[in-house]
Amino acid sequence: MRRAALILLLVGGLLTACGGGHDKPKVAPSPPPPHTPPMPSTVRPIYVSVLDGDTKEPVRGAVVRLAGRGDRVSRHGVARFVGRQAVFSVTASARAYNARTVPISFKKHYWRRIFIYRRDLQWPMYGVTPTRTQAQTHIRVRPPFRHVWSRGIGSLVEFPAVVSDGLAYITNFHGTIRAISMRDGTVAWSRFTWDKMAASPAVVGQTLVVHSMDGNVWVLDRWNGRVIWHDHIGSPIESSPIVRDGIDYFGAWNGVIYALDLNRHRLRWTHATGAKITSSVAIAGNTLYIGDYAGRLWALYVRSGRTRWTGGVNGRIYGTPAVAGGRVFVPSSDGNSLTAFSVTGARRWRIVTGNYVYSSPAVWGGRVYFGSYDGNLYAASARTGRVAWRAYAGGAISGAAVVVDGIVYAGSTANRIIGVDARSGRTVFRFPHGEYVPVSGDGARLLLHGYSRLYAVEPKRQ
Repeated sequence: MRRAALILLLVGGLLTACGGGHDKPKVAPSPPPPHTPPMPSTVRPIYVSVLDGDTKEPVRGAVVRLAGRGDRVSRHGVARFVGRQAVFSVTASARAYNARTVPISFKKHYWRRIFIYRRDLQWPMYGVTPTRTQAQTHIRVRPPFRHVWSRGIGSLVEFPAVVSDGLAYITNFHGTIRAISMRDGTVAWSRFTWDKMAASPAVVGQTLVVHSMDGNVWVLDRWNGRVIWHDHIGSPIESSPIVRDGIDYFGAWNGVIYALDLNRHRLRWTHATGAKITSSVAIAGNTLYIGDYAGRLWALYVRSGRTRWTGGVNGRIYGTPAVAGGRVFVPSSDGNSLTAFSVTGARRWRIVTGNYVYSSPAVWGGRVYFGSYDGNLYAASARTGRVAWRAYAGGAISGAAVVVDGIVYAGSTANRIIGVDARSGRTVFRFPHGEYVPVSGDGARLLLHGYSRLYAVEPKRQ
């Protein structure tokens, strides 16, 4: 009987160990094998510094969000959190700055930095703003310059790079799209499309919109170049994109003006003009403006595409109109002129140069600036059309004039770029490379555009 009782006790113990009983025994965990990675460290303070991407100074008043928590930075631009060693999605935002979200690892470091950029110091589209005035009125960068870096683009660059949040986006004639660091010129990513390209892209939120001479509209993730969507309209596009409320407005060689909904992937409306279009769209208020090869300036209602009015110039319109101060300024290539209309359609004045005016005009400080194939950069009163000065560029000017910090830049077929004081007409800068549209940039540096190469410059320090 003693032996039977002992057997029953042993069986009961085994049942309990196998989960047959109600109470599980407390078993000490075995130590991990030597190859097992170490467990995360204990919770500790971690810090995020928010810096201005152009000045590298702390951004006061910035808010940082990490793992569902938010903190306003100190007067030194630092936010403090408590967390483990891990990778977090960090968002930094501040008034007047573009918000930015990036993954940041705190596995080896407890203090990391994030750069954000002032919204008004970016160059997100051709012509800077929807009115296409070709004037960046907030950047304070002017000669004398020092060279920082250069980058070959592989083939012809007819239209300038656009710049946003520390990256320059540029296309070339062979169909390669590149994102290039404004800091050191390294290529962040590149995308080869097989499409010829003769237009600037446009930064729209977290995407990059690109048009091609093969009739394609590309929408890419602007941080990695991934193709989000693309559409084929069947006709070459030289218009640079302009996007408002998710609608991309542009013209094509088939003479049609398109309003393409990039969110719903369908056309909102089209408007046939009957003549080839290379001009880009300018938008002011509820009206869009674009020129065609029949020498007509079209003013259409943005929402419907219905004609508001048309105005005629004395030759085909290759370049892009600019809108400022109640005026629309329109270049005419074989008409050899620049014509000004009121925004209601009345013709105000015309300047005839005696040679082609392909150049899209820039408007700044009450004057309009444009180039001609006669080799001159012109400055005229935006109100009266009276010519204030001419500056010789050394060769024919076909690209747009561009104004930054009171200096007007123009590129010429003499393979150079000049910079002219906008008020006096005195040439203050010469650069031995250039061809078409000369300049874009951001709050710290300008990009000078050669035939197939980018050059980054910044002001020389005193």
